[in-house]
Amino acid sequence: MADSGSTSNLAAAAKTADAGAAPAAAAADKSDEKDQRRQFNYALVKFCDMVDELRVEAVDMVVTAVERHPGNYEAASKTIKEQMDKRCGSSWHVVVGEGFGFEITHEMRNLLHMYFGGAVGILVWKAS
Repeated sequence: MADSGSTSNLAAAAKTADAGAAPAAAAADKSDEKDQRRQFNYALVKFCDMVDELRVEAVDMVVTAVERHPGNYEAASKTIKEQMDKRCGSSWHVVVGEGFGFEITHEMRNLLHMYFGGAVGILVWKAS
């Protein structure tokens, strides 16, 4: 038969261990969140039917614009559109944001869908 004194001591020790682990776990969650943001600090191209040379230039334009305007998706999309219009002629459209879906009509070989910084989605396409 177990001694009730030793059982209560074990229970008290477990409670103090859990109380000490909770702040440590919260700190670990915050550091994991920072690590995830660092991990996704690159361009992730989901779909692109552009010529390789144009794709590289477009991805560079997008990354530069999003980094230059953090959190201001409207300014970033305007910058990307102006640069694409200068580089490849008019009729370019750009959407920058989080949590959107799309169904579009576009010219062949003129579509780029990518993510940058984890949750920021960028869609660039040309329509005549």
